[in-house]
Amino acid sequence: MEENHPVSEDIMSNRTVLISGAGIGGPTLAYWLARHGFAVTVVEHAETPRSSGNPVDVRGRAVHVAERMGALPRLHEAATGATGLTFVNATGKRVGRMDMRAMQQPGEVELPRGDLASILYDTSRGHAEYLFDDSIATLDQDEHGVEVTFVNAAPRRFDLVIGADGLHSMTRRLAFGPEGGLVRHMGLYVATTPLGGQPKPGRDVLMHNTPGKAVAVHPAPSGDLAFFLYRSPAEPGFDHRDTAQHKRLLTSAFADVSWRAPELLAHVRTTDDLYFDSVSQVRLPRWSTGRVALLGDAASCVSLFGDGSTLAMIGAFTLAEELAASPDDPQAAFRRYESSHRLLVDPKQRAIEQASAVIVPATRLGILARNTATRLWPAVAAATQLKRMFSRPRDVADQVR
Repeated sequence: MEENHPVSEDIMSNRTVLISGAGIGGPTLAYWLARHGFAVTVVEHAETPRSSGNPVDVRGRAVHVAERMGALPRLHEAATGATGLTFVNATGKRVGRMDMRAMQQPGEVELPRGDLASILYDTSRGHAEYLFDDSIATLDQDEHGVEVTFVNAAPRRFDLVIGADGLHSMTRRLAFGPEGGLVRHMGLYVATTPLGGQPKPGRDVLMHNTPGKAVAVHPAPSGDLAFFLYRSPAEPGFDHRDTAQHKRLLTSAFADVSWRAPELLAHVRTTDDLYFDSVSQVRLPRWSTGRVALLGDAASCVSLFGDGSTLAMIGAFTLAEELAASPDDPQAAFRRYESSHRLLVDPKQRAIEQASAVIVPATRLGILARNTATRLWPAVAAATQLKRMFSRPRDVADQVR
């Protein structure tokens, strides 16, 4: 499906950029590049903007990016309204709690990932050409541009190509090589699925843990979401697009878990909307090669716990600013973008072990210690401790000017 928008002659005389991926980083980058006079095309393999995925946060500088895009009011309208994270035992009795509101700064918001992607797409679609139900097949770059062939559309030439196509990036594979050695499985798998029903905002996330496993029900504006997270070595032959395989893995992993797990697994078996993937990190020695660069999870997936959506939005803004500053020297712009953005990404990638210990303790003793800590600490102290795990460096500017 192709969406064309008229582009002025002035814009056509400037740089042309192809962005692969219409998730979080792609539409944000499309908006800001277009504002700087670039002609932007976004290609997305899905037929529509992605609707599934776990709730995500828009924090810190990403709030100011959204605000300058005029998208912040819609983000708050789509907020999950979750007030806290309550840990429950097998019978549903509360055994610990953390106040999520104490962890948020003014303007920060949690919302379903699909809603965030849809809002960013709506905000950028008038500024860029979108090609849905298509993807890049080959890249052939030279000193002056990149020849691109698509699975469906006719071949085209672009001045630059940006891969914002996620953990399993095809752009990264074509420009940097296979995933092995670049993508590291972090010993966890995650799944989410919408449960539907009447929305009931202003409630806690309810989570039940057994050693190495967590199952939760998360409130959302369109109805509750089921969330699963479990520890496991890398599954041989894992395919991130094989839903039948995902259902088998999830059902097997949680077969011995009580609380609401049997009910939620019954829903998993029949749903057509299941997100399931490895919790992984992407570590590259560099984020660009020639006229191809990577953004968001494609460049530096920071795992489930690392503010990936926030970082994708900030990275998109930074990349657009740097390209605008030196449009005739994109390699220099890529280097400045990477140097700046790694200051935010690297601490997040180092924090996964601390974060996973809180959400999915590996042992019964770990679960007990976590629950006891949340009961003994004042709510704000507990939230501050968690926030410290994910905090960004103090020497990075707090606002997008």
